[in-house]
Amino acid sequence: MKLLIINGPNLNLLGLREPTIYGDRNYDALVKYVKECADAHGVQTEFFQSNHEGAIVDAIQQAYGRIDGIVINPAAYTHTSVAILDALKAVQIPTVEVHLSKVSEREAFRQISYVSYYAEKTITGMGFEGYKVAVDYLCEKYC
Repeated sequence: MKLLIINGPNLNLLGLREPTIYGDRNYDALVKYVKECADAHGVQTEFFQSNHEGAIVDAIQQAYGRIDGIVINPAAYTHTSVAILDALKAVQIPTVEVHLSKVSEREAFRQISYVSYYAEKTITGMGFEGYKVAVDYLCEKYC
């Protein structure tokens, strides 16, 4: 099994951006942590981070036929991107949505998730651990 881990805007600034919400570990630490979780299942991983919506859409489209599952933290695009939703629907790859923070307890505009219209599962408020739960879920269901 091969998983694509997609992270959206500003996740490259983990550790700097609002550490009281997102924690003090950086993006490299997140990648290392998720890779270790996947390695424990014998699963290959590919990581992609972009601050650009179109680049994320391209990455999803390019996953077709070569990726077995997607873990996505669309970040701010969660609440705005029908394009990312449509790309996920088009490729029909099993997807789990992850958010480091508990978005349900944040600003009103963060209460909608377009990605959740497609994702099999949404995990929020667990920090890095949410990615592990996502990897475990995809591996248990599809490995």
